Amino acid sequence: MPTANSLQGQEASQTQPDIGQRAPDFELPLVGEKKFLNLRDAYRDGPVVVIVLRGYPGYQCPICKNQFNAVVNRAKALAAETDRVVLVYPGNTDQLAKQAKRFLGSRRLPHPIKVVHDDNMQMVKNWGLRWQARNQTAYPATFVVDKNGRIAWKKVSTSQAGRSTVEEILRELRKL
Repeated sequence: MPTANSLQGQEASQTQPDIGQRAPDFELPLVGEKKFLNLRDAYRDGPVVVIVLRGYPGYQCPICKNQFNAVVNRAKALAAETDRVVLVYPGNTDQLAKQAKRFLGSRRLPHPIKVVHDDNMQMVKNWGLRWQARNQTAYPATFVVDKNGRIAWKKVSTSQAGRSTVEEILRELRKL
């Protein structure tokens, strides 16, 4: 499992929340809505899955789209285990909301899936996931946050690939 110190290009001051530690809270705007999602409020009803995409590094990431589609296609199975799956779409503020809407397309999100955008990548910086290389935003990552706000499981990739699968997420949720 990579740590903040082993991630290429990471700033030394950034650290990722580790298993057993409290997940840093965030409040981010929901894509296409005039509402915000607060992580602390979300896990009060049970475990939450937080999936950090690469967002908009200057183009729509096809691997992110594949991961997003896999999550949406398994929404019913995920809903049986959690009330909330939050996909974080990070990037620079300039046109991020527009690009996030474009990423979603016309698809209506099924329960329990929500997509938020992380303007100026503040959340990914706070979580130690900021990928500082040229044309990058965040390391792809998945965290399962338990009902007490603690990290129960995480998977962080140091490349554009190597992401969590829905089956891995479901397996970890069932352990809670």
